[in-house]
Formats: sequence, C-alpha cells, structure tokens
Amino acid sequence: MLRAFTARRIAAAAAYGGGGITALGGITFGLIVAEAKLARRVITATPGVDPPVADGLYGGTHGGAPLSLVMLGDSTAAGLGVHTPDETPASLLANGLSAIADRPVRLTNVARSGSRSQALPGQVDRALQARPDIAVIMIGGNDVTGRVPAAESVRHLAFAVERLRAAGSRVVVGTCPDLGTVKPLMQPLRFIARRASRQLAAAQTIAVVERGARSVSLGDLLGREFAADPRSMFSEDRYHPSARGYAAACAAVLPSIASELDLEPDFTDGLGADILPVYLAAAEAAEASGTEVHAASVEGRERGPRGRWATLRRRLTSARGPEPSDPSEARV
Repeated sequence: MLRAFTARRIAAAAAYGGGGITALGGITFGLIVAEAKLARRVITATPGVDPPVADGLYGGTHGGAPLSLVMLGDSTAAGLGVHTPDETPASLLANGLSAIADRPVRLTNVARSGSRSQALPGQVDRALQARPDIAVIMIGGNDVTGRVPAAESVRHLAFAVERLRAAGSRVVVGTCPDLGTVKPLMQPLRFIARRASRQLAAAQTIAVVERGARSVSLGDLLGREFAADPRSMFSEDRYHPSARGYAAACAAVLPSIASELDLEPDFTDGLGADILPVYLAAAEAAEASGTEVHAASVEGRERGPRGRWATLRRRLTSARGPEPSDPSEARV
C-alpha cells in the first residue's frame, strides 16, 4: 500500500508540475557513493559502442500495407549488448508483430543509448515522421542512476504518450527495469536501486494508463530465471540484457502490442486479470515482471471512488521470446 501511495504522489506531482520525490534521495545516495563507484568500475560496457541497426521492412512476404512500428527510449530499446540486428528487441517485436498481423511491419528505431526521459520530446519528433501505427517506449533506468526526480521523468513520459496518441498512434510502454538485479551492485546500493526502480515503474504506469496507453512491467525482465542464470541473461557488460534477456522482455511486451492493435495473438493469459484502481494496479505490476496494465471501466464508468479503473493482466512469458517461423519472414 505504501508503494501504491508513493506512486500516486509521484504521478500527481508530474501532472501538476511539482518536483515530487527523487528517485534516490541525496543523503541516502551520499552514503553509498563508494559502492556506486566500485560498480561502475566492474561494469565493463565500452563507451561509444552503438547497438546494431535493425530498421527496415519485416515480413515482406505477407500481403497488405505495412504496419509502422517505432521504438523509443534508452539503451534497452536500442538493443545495446547484442551483436546482430536480429537479436535486438525492436527486431524481435517487428518479426513477432508481422507474424501475428499477417502483414509486413516497417520498423523505425529512434531510441538512443544513455537517454533519460528528458530526451523523449526529440525522439517523438523523429518518431512522428514515420507515422507510427504503434509506438513502444522503454525508458527509466538512466533516470534512476542519474538521480532525476521521478516526477520529472514521469512528466516527460506522459507528454510523449499524449503526443503520440494525438497523432493517432497506439502506445505500449515497458516501464523502468529493476536495477536491483544488476550483479555488480552491492548492498545497500542494490536495495535502493530496486526500490527506486519499482517506485518509478509504478508511477510511469499510472501516467501511461491515465493517457490511454498500456504499460508492461519489465521488472527484472525474466524474474526467477534471471536470478537463477544471470550469465546467460545479461550481456558481457553485466548491465544490459543478453540476446536471451531481450527475447524474454519481448515475450512480455508483444502480447500487449497485439492487444493494443486489436489483433488476436497466439498467447494465453497466465493467472488471469483483476480490475483495480490504477494506483493499486500499478504497484502490483511493479512487483511482477510481464504484467500489463490498461484502462478499464466498471458498470460503464471509467472512474470509481479511488480514481481510474485499470485492468491488471498477468501473462505467461517465454525465455525464448518471439521468433520468425521461417527465415524468409525476417527482415528484408
């Protein structure tokens, strides 16, 4: 309940222009500076290395006009940590969407490594040039590590969703991943990073659902399997996901993309769905990777005594993620 209340305060601060709650308090962060510096030395990501470029047409053997899919966000959306375009999350989603829709998909990726939420206005400018049918946003981790006030981060995300929706695009947001799973982080830094990540993810969910989009909790991207097998789920830098890790995240996001586009995906729900006030649904989703939240109504009403209604949908995900059924279905 405390996390739900905090998320609601952050979302309210974002809506009304307040500073809100910082992702990591200054005093608390000061106590763990030494641990943070050590973690940065252990993480071996090479500066200046760009993720593979996966833009192009997917599923060219299908008939019909291509759907336009645009990816926005940070290094997670860009696919940093893998070696080939087909391993990036954008490529996996484009292939999967093409197979479900039985139509070609034109992929445009405007995400950039290192981006914080404040970069979203410029990314939306570029995204709108592609006239997206569906936009996927993955962002938040750099806001947490950069100690950006959570309300400020959420405000940028909310405005991005508003602009995309106003242009006719459907929107799915993968919320801030759980940075507490990053192995080079030691306690208490890991605990604080986890708390800040989930706090931001819950607030992002409230803002996204209030603006008519869907959110998907990326959490630790694969829950127990990440904890049990971090070597295969993280890339060589021990910070970004590996190809297998990205595939797991895409397995969670793809059904929500299909549902947002009113398609019938070949996926089954896991534990069903609940209808809750959005701030409670957001708090629960932040604790369970792969959980989708979207707007709902009860007896014809979008709002109840405790705010907007939302559907909390728990989905079964696969570590392998979406793959083209035939090599000819891949990017052309």
